[in-house]
Amino acid sequence: MMERQAGVALWRQIADRMRLAINNGDFDETGMMPPETVLAARFGVNRHTVRSALASLAEEDIVQPMQGIGTRILRSRHLRFPIGRRTRLSQGLGAQARELEGLLLEAACEAAPQAVTDALTLAPGTACVRLETVHSADGRPVSRSTSFFPASRFAGIDAAYRRSGSITAALRAFGVSDYLRKSTEISAVHAEGDDMQRLRLSPGAIVLTATAVNTDLADVPVQYARTRFPADRIKLTVEPES
Repeated sequence: MMERQAGVALWRQIADRMRLAINNGDFDETGMMPPETVLAARFGVNRHTVRSALASLAEEDIVQPMQGIGTRILRSRHLRFPIGRRTRLSQGLGAQARELEGLLLEAACEAAPQAVTDALTLAPGTACVRLETVHSADGRPVSRSTSFFPASRFAGIDAAYRRSGSITAALRAFGVSDYLRKSTEISAVHAEGDDMQRLRLSPGAIVLTATAVNTDLADVPVQYARTRFPADRIKLTVEPES
């Protein structure tokens, strides 16, 4: 039997492994999850644990129980989001979705954390505008971001973003006609806090976290962003530099 990892309920571990199997296309041939007895044997757990894991995935709209038939997989196709020198959400997902929407959740001007000031080459405690945003593709949330912009240059960028729903358009309103990706660090973690609600995830869901710094064409940092992508909806691909 599978051992329980410290601090993580067994059904959550199994739900994570089921997500990975779905994401890998293990069940694409039938579009259905195997019977509970088969899943229990595959993962080395009892049927009760399998049911709890499937219920968690159903809450995320990944699978759907169908009485008398089994459990249907609702979503196994990922949207592909390329990360390169010019990383734009609208361009990266535009051809894969009919409608993209950006929503401003919160804005504040505050002393930035040290990790932000270091990345933006600012003095410790420098004021930055913080934007909390969520983006959806065809009505389904695909990213949740926390972005920082130097307040001395971008005071009021929250209003520009609220009008456009686009970071690119908001930066353009401040004279940044083009910008480049200086660095991106990618990791995978369990979703927590407000991210679960905003991204419509259940406990145990995995998010891909991209921490990035963008610069203008003069190589001056203009944005620090930490973006969380639901791992079952978005596949991040790193493009070679041109």
